[in-house]
Amino acid sequence: MNYTVAIVGRPNVGKSTFFNRLLEQRKAIVDDISGVTRDRQYGIADWNGKTFNLIDTGGFVPDSEDIFEREIRKQVKIAMDEANAIVFMVDVATGITTLDESMMELLRRASKPVYLVVNKVDNSERQLTATEFYSLGFDTIYCVSSISGSGTGEVLDAIAEKIPAPETEETEEAALPKFAIIGQPNVGKSSLLNAMIGQERTIVSDIAGTTRDTIHTHYKLFQKEFILIDTAGLRKKEKEKDDLEFYSVIRAIRAMDEADVCLLVIDAVKGVTAQDVNIFSLATRKGKGIAVLVNKWDLAEKSTNTARDYEKALLTKFAPFTDVPVLFISAKEKTRIFKVIELALEVYQNKKQKIATSKLNDVMLKAVESYHAPVVRGHSVKIKYVTQLPTEVPSFAFFTNYPDDIKQPYRNYLENQLREHFKLSGVPIRIFFRKK
Repeated sequence: MNYTVAIVGRPNVGKSTFFNRLLEQRKAIVDDISGVTRDRQYGIADWNGKTFNLIDTGGFVPDSEDIFEREIRKQVKIAMDEANAIVFMVDVATGITTLDESMMELLRRASKPVYLVVNKVDNSERQLTATEFYSLGFDTIYCVSSISGSGTGEVLDAIAEKIPAPETEETEEAALPKFAIIGQPNVGKSSLLNAMIGQERTIVSDIAGTTRDTIHTHYKLFQKEFILIDTAGLRKKEKEKDDLEFYSVIRAIRAMDEADVCLLVIDAVKGVTAQDVNIFSLATRKGKGIAVLVNKWDLAEKSTNTARDYEKALLTKFAPFTDVPVLFISAKEKTRIFKVIELALEVYQNKKQKIATSKLNDVMLKAVESYHAPVVRGHSVKIKYVTQLPTEVPSFAFFTNYPDDIKQPYRNYLENQLREHFKLSGVPIRIFFRKK
């Protein structure tokens, strides 16, 4: 999955409601007041076997119409630069506005698919009214009601049709581990990359990535070889911090798609922010291996047990997935830089390991005997067999007589047992129950 769709439109047309509908969850805050979406929301949408990244743009400053217009135009330009496809949302209740026309002028220059989605079409009268949007120059318009969900399937069909099938050709480079350095702007991602490749730069080669400013660096030193994906090279330095964060979000998402392991860099002085938690959650949902690097540790005030307490507080923010390695580094001072490489390779091996079925059953059936699943409706739940599935993300199938009756607490127990007995640190795992 390396396909990104951005939803753009003027304030209050229902972008966040549409975003929530496509993700089938209430993630973005929805309100009738303009400018509620200040942070960029992002998630993963699935349709007809195709998966893609979805970004809900926002960040409007409700002070004056001029500021609105400037902010929206910036977001459209960023979406045009970075996304693979754009959903342009308008509102049938207000009709075509000058701001819609202004955005349309920008979108006409886009060399990528643009889908005109007319929102709030919830009756036949509004269906007829929506035809006025053909004057914006689109051959097809999609009439939807984000609240009820009607019409969203047609939009998803059109998007899924454009998503290319994944390439299966295995090149020599594709076989190498891929590590993505991700995180917010100014946490030290570029400094970390430079520290990792060191002075022996003649041995590494920079290959321009498929997305602008994503650099693939081939590392081959000290009997270790892998691809480093850096997302830190933001060219638009004249842009405001707000825009830089939007660029960084899109690029971090696309880097995640390519990577086996994500190295999440956090600023030791600023601590863990909501954006860091969002990026971490997305990486785990995508099934990527992950290690957390607390950078600028040389600048943090320290006393006895500072690192231990810091790590404990950090993992609390990332709960429930807390089996994640944390490393305190300084890219500037080159502290523990080689340990970063060892840690990334270790998480990669954890993610790629295949556990023998006999060993898996020896361990897990003993764990089941030690703590049986709760009795459901008078029935004793019995797990008879377990095997690892042949998937990219470590996944385990437990065969039982009542697969639908095993609740989350027991699922958590089984996951904890797997983590306790097998090396799965930094790796999200999936557990399935099947009928035996």
